[in-house]
Amino acid sequence: MQLRPNQRLKLDDTDDKLFYTSPRFVTHVDEGFIQQLTDLYRDRLKPILQLRSGQDTRIFDMMSSWVSHLPEEMQFSHVEGHGLNAQELARNPRLNHYFVQNLNENPQIPLPDEDFDAVLNCVSVQYVQYPEAVFSEIYRILKPGGVAIISFSNRMFFEKAIQAWREASEAERVELVKAYFASVPGFTTAEVIANKSTLPNFLQWLGAAGGDPFYAVIAYRS
Repeated sequence: MQLRPNQRLKLDDTDDKLFYTSPRFVTHVDEGFIQQLTDLYRDRLKPILQLRSGQDTRIFDMMSSWVSHLPEEMQFSHVEGHGLNAQELARNPRLNHYFVQNLNENPQIPLPDEDFDAVLNCVSVQYVQYPEAVFSEIYRILKPGGVAIISFSNRMFFEKAIQAWREASEAERVELVKAYFASVPGFTTAEVIANKSTLPNFLQWLGAAGGDPFYAVIAYRS
């Protein structure tokens, strides 16, 4: 899988760091989405905690913000955060440490090989211009058997999403993320969780409760 140059383009091609200069202390999806995501994290991360007896469980929350949506009752030895706004990351109570980096300028993640049990990315994959490189980095930093969970809805900052995402249907976006995983040898076949919205499109865009569809694409490092 290789995106064409035009598929990587954004309507707003100014520096992403400028766009994220001011913190946004809001959630970009509704409560129904957040609950489904927290439940999914609980389901997929609980076996890791049990396997390691709670010791040395390391989570990387990539392209994070002021909230991580991790289950409150689950504690990890280390949660590393990453994003583009330091104020948002500093306010996130689940992060033990964080760093600011624009992955579209430099997709190399400054973290050790095979160091994390899980890599999480919530409603941000649509902004990645070089997913082949970023997903290769996700694979590199995951421990063998580690899980990557990429979640998204139909919301986005339209001007900052790449063309391949903007022009795709919801089903095609799922296939796009599956292809990102498939581009890296060593990931398991991607699993998809799709809970489409039953509300009419205009109510979804108005932010009606229960209106956000929930998608997650999940793969493990073999």
